[in-house]
Amino acid sequence: MEKNALPRLQYKGSEQQKLTLHLFFQIMGKIRMSCSPRKNHWWYITLYLDTKGFTTGPVPYKNGLETFTLLLNLHNQRLEVFTSGGEEAYFDIFEGISVAEFYLQLKNILKRFGIETEILERPFDLNIDKSFKELEEIRSYDREYVQRYWKVMLWASNVFKDFSGRFYGKTCPVHLFWHSMDLAVTRFSGKRAPKMPSEARISDKDAYSHECISFGFWPGDPNIPEPAFYSYTFPAPEGIEKTTLKPKQAKWVENNGNWLAILPYRDLQEVEEPATVLLDFLESAYQAGARLKEWDVEDLKVPPLRDLLKKTAPKRGQFQQLKNQS
Repeated sequence: MEKNALPRLQYKGSEQQKLTLHLFFQIMGKIRMSCSPRKNHWWYITLYLDTKGFTTGPVPYKNGLETFTLLLNLHNQRLEVFTSGGEEAYFDIFEGISVAEFYLQLKNILKRFGIETEILERPFDLNIDKSFKELEEIRSYDREYVQRYWKVMLWASNVFKDFSGRFYGKTCPVHLFWHSMDLAVTRFSGKRAPKMPSEARISDKDAYSHECISFGFWPGDPNIPEPAFYSYTFPAPEGIEKTTLKPKQAKWVENNGNWLAILPYRDLQEVEEPATVLLDFLESAYQAGARLKEWDVEDLKVPPLRDLLKKTAPKRGQFQQLKNQS
């Protein structure tokens, strides 16, 4: 039985609803990628959680003189486009809208605003051979499913931001990777990772150029058919699957030769303080990978602000001295 206010979310029975939204994300993300300057580890292609829905954030065009933003506004159920020049346009997102119509309407607005984009018009890594403009048959946008998914992701994003602030090392923003539809935040040790084979995908070579421990949430897929939080260490240290995770419901799962720490979302719906439990999971997965990879865990730890204040607070009597001097 659910013990908190986290929304219900499931993969089984919602596969087509998830796929439709996933393809909308891929269209938005590819447009952002086509216009944005390159950044390490593909951080320039992602989407973000917004108080109204999902957004690209500001994207440069006209040689960087202006920006535009795409926003999937879930309050108004429409895709909005607005520019730094004051132009605004939108089209309605309704139940039954096809991926093809979504794509063509968005392209028409961008063309009207003089925003030139060149993208590979095919879905990425979804075993779909048609182009976006041909996908008339994929039309399972479901307002209720998307609202629940967004609220879960918004909550997860806030917890990830809390966790992110506890690490002094290089850390990516909390962002949504549209290729696999997962929300992620990643920590880096600063050490180079072993060179990947020449046949490895370019995306993997750039994403995993350095040692990292990644944390995320996805809404489920055929391999793990339920929404779940995850973490993995790259390169995976030997024996990580033998380490203890928190809470007890979390487990190690082998996936494509790597070990994933998995915490099903449904388990968080059954606890009274889900944010605390999720933070414990993230920390336990981090400790497992960081210590086995010999990261300087203590040096990279950000202490609570109250601890810093204790170290810098004036001693008794110094307050009056400071007041007299001023």
